[in-house]
Amino acid sequence: MAERSTAAVDVADNSGEQPLTAKADQSTADGVAKNPERDTDSDKAQGSGGAEGPGRKASPPELHSGHKLARRYRLEECVTRLDGFSSWRAVDEKLRRAVGVHVLPADHPRARSVLAAARSSALLGDPRFVQVLDAVEENDLVYVVHEWLPDATELSTLLAGGPLEPHDAYQMVSQVASAMAAAHREGLAHLRLNPNAVLRASTGQWRIRGLAVNAALRGISSDTPQRTDTEAIGALLYAALTQRWPYESDAYGLAGLPKDIGLIAPDQVRAGVHRGLSELAMRALVNDGATASRHEAPCTTPEELVKAIGEMPRIRPPEPAFTAPPEYQRTTYQQGTYGRQTPHGAPQPIASPPPPLQSRTGKALKWAVSALLIAALGLGSWQLADALMDHSKKSDDTHDSQTTDNGDKNHAKPKPKPISIRNSQEFVAEGGSQNRGSEPKTYDGNASTYWKTKSFTAGPEIAPLKPGVGIVYDLGSARKLSTATLDLRYAGDHTTVELYAADSLTPASLDSMDRIGQVTTTGTTATVKVTKSVKTQYVLVWLTAVPNSGYDSTLYASAGWKQAIGEVKFTG
Repeated sequence: MAERSTAAVDVADNSGEQPLTAKADQSTADGVAKNPERDTDSDKAQGSGGAEGPGRKASPPELHSGHKLARRYRLEECVTRLDGFSSWRAVDEKLRRAVGVHVLPADHPRARSVLAAARSSALLGDPRFVQVLDAVEENDLVYVVHEWLPDATELSTLLAGGPLEPHDAYQMVSQVASAMAAAHREGLAHLRLNPNAVLRASTGQWRIRGLAVNAALRGISSDTPQRTDTEAIGALLYAALTQRWPYESDAYGLAGLPKDIGLIAPDQVRAGVHRGLSELAMRALVNDGATASRHEAPCTTPEELVKAIGEMPRIRPPEPAFTAPPEYQRTTYQQGTYGRQTPHGAPQPIASPPPPLQSRTGKALKWAVSALLIAALGLGSWQLADALMDHSKKSDDTHDSQTTDNGDKNHAKPKPKPISIRNSQEFVAEGGSQNRGSEPKTYDGNASTYWKTKSFTAGPEIAPLKPGVGIVYDLGSARKLSTATLDLRYAGDHTTVELYAADSLTPASLDSMDRIGQVTTTGTTATVKVTKSVKTQYVLVWLTAVPNSGYDSTLYASAGWKQAIGEVKFTG
């Protein structure tokens, strides 16, 4: 329980950032209340002393709105000023975009560790994290520049309106756990995962900010970083399900648990909580064996948490509500008049026909005209029937030969329609990424550009080195697929391609998806036919076997087993 008590200390004093000067107090008050990039939880209880010691606390840099760093980053608004560093919303004047900037003096006791953490985080390059764009030491200042997401909303803000729906909570914990598992595989920890560090973009994707950097800014470390981050993910899921913080102290705008009752499961705090997600939160939160009574093994690492999520039944989004069509508007008909109702409800009259002829001459003329019409109709009908019979005899010889052709035309199958790709992201099931950032080259219309795998020492099957490699594609909306066609770079041996229906651009695991097609080819074109009738917005193109790419004359050896995808096309 040592890690859980550490997490409790992390939020014990959450009354807001404490300004160092009156000027800082005004900046914080103006910026924090309205900005989604704020960091409002205090850290007086941890990490603010230690390395600095009495009398060594660095003074904050004298910065102001309009100040420029590197003649490029113009500071706009101070959102945090704490413990010798400040955080700003700024503008990158070179690329004309908003960015965030952390600034601290170069002689600050934590300046070196902040630079190291920022550069390590930047090398990860995982789009599930808010990206570090620059880390510089210049003019007695150290500053870290990161992405600014104006369309993203913090989890703490989302929870102010109530707990998340089960599907939204499932998506959040799946994506956050999967991202943190990838970070820990690269040796990176967060150590400050909280509702202010987790954001939901307008696309529905969850993003994590402050990987390694937020902890370095505050001098936080842990002897068991994986367990610390896993417990933090459990706290996030607990809060998402109950709208309560799983400790006695209030934090992040959430009420804590009642005192003297201990940590109870989410489904005991609020009625209607999903049982599987409730147990998952407890397995991550109480990861010291205290869950043995619930017959579930605790999760002590993000990787174990991802595996536990993959073993759960998928939680599907709620069905859209049915909207009844508008009531039918009747049209009014009356004898002698017809027409739609006017705005005042009165029908528009139609002029009455003239009165019939009443005289004897009129009656005689009427009968004469009627007789002539009847005679003309009889003669016309006889001539028309004769012409039709003659035409029928002439067409008897060609009728049989045309029947088959016409039948084929009338029953021709509709042509498959191409489905455009809106977005893509490499899916990493195990180990490191292959060629992250090159995914858009697979649907840019240029066959000479491609996404490629790394070279494997054995093949064609990629396993047991990896279960496979591939890319998740976003089709914009749920579509019914029929085929996927891939232009490949290498032939020989064989390439095996599988298709999976995914639930997001960042699926939790391979087990959480449905396989809908597979093909094996020895050429440079792979056409995968969908074998299951399914509608999905996200499709995983998954390679499980790749060919030998040939002999490398510079190495006097095989160039290894690998594959590259030039163009991907979907039809429905």
